[in-house]
Amino acid sequence: FFSGNHAVHAPDLRGHGRTHARPEDCSIETYGSDIAALLHGKDLSGAVLVGHSMGCRVVLQAYLNAPERVAALVLIDGSFQGKSHPVLIENYSSFARKLFGEMFLSPSELGASIIERALRLPETIGSALFPRVARWDAENMERSLAAVKVPLLVIQSTYLNAERKRVALQAGETTPWLDLVRRNAPQARIEIIPGVGHFPQLETPEAVNKLLAGLIHV
Repeated sequence: FFSGNHAVHAPDLRGHGRTHARPEDCSIETYGSDIAALLHGKDLSGAVLVGHSMGCRVVLQAYLNAPERVAALVLIDGSFQGKSHPVLIENYSSFARKLFGEMFLSPSELGASIIERALRLPETIGSALFPRVARWDAENMERSLAAVKVPLLVIQSTYLNAERKRVALQAGETTPWLDLVRRNAPQARIEIIPGVGHFPQLETPEAVNKLLAGLIHV
């Protein structure tokens, strides 16, 4: 959608897609450093960093590492796992099948394809990475949001309720994650896309692109 007027980069993070990695190299800190290195290596400035889910942490970390190269941040259906991080994954395949299966409000071909894609993440990397995501949240999320000095767009479609079940967010509702954003980054613009699951950029790309276009000024 944006490539006609902008340079668009969609890198595979370490351990994902065609980018191989050792498990010990897979963390939010490393991923953010990699994105910052990409900005420096390609001499990019005025970049709009867009992250989804775990990628919200990655773009926040990248901003911390290279704020001078970033013009704006977009966080799509982010979350906060709390200030403690007791996460242990004994079987990544079972963990991923349940986790990603609950990200869609109803069964679909798109959902099945996303689950299959998640299961392609090597077991050793998935088992190491997800506990590190929780640790990063506990240690870095609040200070990272507070450090943002550029426009921040938060697009939200779901949240985990008290029973830890993912449900659709409705217009006017809030969540602990959105409250955290408001406290630490009061300048953030928060937009809710109702009636879809955890992947609004795939389920309702027109709505997401319209919000991004308002920020990027297409």
